[in-house]
Amino acid sequence: MESVEKLREELLAAVEAAADLDALEQVRVSALGKKGRITDQMKGLGGLDPDQRRETGQALNALKDSVADAIDARKASMEGAALDARLAEEKIDVTLPVRPEEMGRIHPISQVIEEIVAVLGTMGFKVAEGPDVEDDWHNFTALNIPADHPARQDHDTFYLPAPDGECDEGRLVLRTHTSPVQIRTMQNGEPPFRVIVPGRTYRCDYDATHSPMFHQVEALMVDEKTHMGHLKGCLEEFLRAFFGMDDLPVRFRPSYFPFTEPSAEVDIGCSREGGELKIGRGGDWLEILGSGMVNPNVLRNCGIDPDKYQGFAFGMGVERMAMLKYGVPDLRTFYESDLRWLRHYGFASLDMPSLTGGLNR
Repeated sequence: MESVEKLREELLAAVEAAADLDALEQVRVSALGKKGRITDQMKGLGGLDPDQRRETGQALNALKDSVADAIDARKASMEGAALDARLAEEKIDVTLPVRPEEMGRIHPISQVIEEIVAVLGTMGFKVAEGPDVEDDWHNFTALNIPADHPARQDHDTFYLPAPDGECDEGRLVLRTHTSPVQIRTMQNGEPPFRVIVPGRTYRCDYDATHSPMFHQVEALMVDEKTHMGHLKGCLEEFLRAFFGMDDLPVRFRPSYFPFTEPSAEVDIGCSREGGELKIGRGGDWLEILGSGMVNPNVLRNCGIDPDKYQGFAFGMGVERMAMLKYGVPDLRTFYESDLRWLRHYGFASLDMPSLTGGLNR
């Protein structure tokens, strides 16, 4: 049999000489495998006398453990060195500017809200905000909405469970419009008012043009002299600035809203030739938003004398404005978290809208 000490020296030297993990694996197989040198020595123990067999067997077992430990230690050292080399090769210099392809994008809804605020802000309107969860009085009653109005029904509105004994006036609801913020503004201040109210709203509806959660921007102006002509001029200037068309046709149609009197739907000119919708001068009209003079009952509910003060209000859906301006065909895609969609329709993070810098891409 081969000398155990000589075999130990040769195998440990082979372990140290292994240049990489593949070479180290070959050393392991040649030493400890089924046909390895130590295994071959074990097979020869049967030809020795009992005392020599016991002594040699113990020495071979110790050699086997020693070689296995040496291989494991060498393997750990190699893997650590390989990891260090990989980290050094793949390191990222965080002081470098972000690659263009890795930059985030501003969602069209956020961008359009900023565009609306930029235009109306130049007219003296200031942003006001309020809670998404409202009580029935602020969301409906204060806005002169009748008790039997369809908007109050469960199939159209998200109501929160009412505590036992709670009256309808105190029921909590996910606001169906941002108009309650107008109510709170008038309740908590003194005229004149000139505010715009962007925010989320909620209704029981879902299809290509409706979503159970969507965004609105509403505007309110109240003072002693405001009249319908001011509303008309304000909206014409706003729509032409927003869509970037100085000659955009704007039409007002009589309508009905509980919270305004008189009320008007506002249309803009468009063309549908060849099945393609194009905003601007054409032979057709497109409804864009609702408006009107604030109903005296609404002013009275907020503690404002309607014989002294009057004002106008209007509101629009942000998603609808974004779809029309930027050609988004389906409202549901706004909320599907598709990065490909956002890269296509999104905006650069520094592309802030302003009347001097431009509202369009």
